[in-house]
Amino acid sequence: MSAVGPGAIAPERESAWAGTVEDAGQPRRPLRVGIALALGVVLWLGPYLGVNAVLLPARVAEIAPAAKETVVAVLATSAMIVATLANIVIGALSDLTRSRWGRRAPWIVGGSVASAAMLIVVSSVNTVGLLVVTWCIYQLALNAIVAPLIAVISDRVAPKHRGTISSIYALGYSAGLYGGQILGAQFLGSVTTGFAVLAAVTLLSGPVAAVLMREGSSLGMPQQRFDKQMLLDNFSFPRHGARDYYLALFGKFLIVAATFAISGYQLYILTDYMLLGGDDTSRYVSLISLFLMITALVMSAAAGPISDRLQRRRLPVVIAAILVSIGAMIPFFAAEAWTMLAYGLIAGIGMGAFNAVDQALNVEVLPDPRTAAKDLGILNLANTGGQVLGPVLAAVAISAAGYQAIFPAAAVLSLIGAILILLIRSVR
Repeated sequence: MSAVGPGAIAPERESAWAGTVEDAGQPRRPLRVGIALALGVVLWLGPYLGVNAVLLPARVAEIAPAAKETVVAVLATSAMIVATLANIVIGALSDLTRSRWGRRAPWIVGGSVASAAMLIVVSSVNTVGLLVVTWCIYQLALNAIVAPLIAVISDRVAPKHRGTISSIYALGYSAGLYGGQILGAQFLGSVTTGFAVLAAVTLLSGPVAAVLMREGSSLGMPQQRFDKQMLLDNFSFPRHGARDYYLALFGKFLIVAATFAISGYQLYILTDYMLLGGDDTSRYVSLISLFLMITALVMSAAAGPISDRLQRRRLPVVIAAILVSIGAMIPFFAAEAWTMLAYGLIAGIGMGAFNAVDQALNVEVLPDPRTAAKDLGILNLANTGGQVLGPVLAAVAISAAGYQAIFPAAAVLSLIGAILILLIRSVR
């Protein structure tokens, strides 16, 4: 069996085939695993957002300029459906994989190669139909990285270190989230070149993570007989002992929706609610993004280790959700641009802390560590669903009472999410 990361000792190596590690078997933080996760996520998420937010719309404008808005909507909807199914199915297949290279490494390496190849294909197609098909195949390949990679926290990190390792993961996530679009924007003058560069970056994701994490063989893990019970356990939503799991799922869903309710309409809030001109709008969008990025990076680094020291997961997540709610309410009281900066600062602190600790909380509410990738893949749907629900609810609020209604709606969503997290019993 391959060696494991720093901080691991013999007891962890001997029991690694079981797919989990306890506190006694890991006295020191497995920092190598954390670095592998951070680099793995930044190398797939950055290119994905650079393409999705910048290069793909530019490519659509080249192929179908008269219907670009409709085509982008079709691509987004199709991608969401494929990603939803892929998260569950590939997560389950990863849980069941038995190989000398482990359960996760074959999927994240294969997913990186396939994703990189599909980005090249996406950049070369010339019809809307082929663009939709190839984009969906890319989503399928990409999720072969996503679900298995996050499951490594459950496999390789003892409970007492999960806050710290989740923080390291969140740093990579934040860097990819904010840096990907900046990188993509550098290639607007040469979209095909941009696709090629981001494909090359994606290609590194799985191999870099796999080499650093040094996953052991899973050949010694028990094989599961193919029958009805195996299919239900591995390819369906959790059915037993999952109360806290679903509280975490819906709590996360609402908190994410709260943030995207505002970010999805940020431009129109500045122009139509706060009545800013073009130059001022551009300046404030940049400043708000900068505030969100800086606070997210700082809190991503700090919140996880604090959570480990306090041995608390629920409380940091609840406080983070309350900060998002407070930040969301500030622009409600004044249609002034500075209130959006205050929102960016306070909500950014909240979301940075949330991203850092939420993954640790998610791992600790899993009903069964044997199906970690599948169940974490389902939890990841809260991110996708929240990104869709937030703007939809914001649109309803605007239609009913104007732009000012977005802010209390977002605040209420985040507070309900905090209450659901607070109701979790199995995690402190």
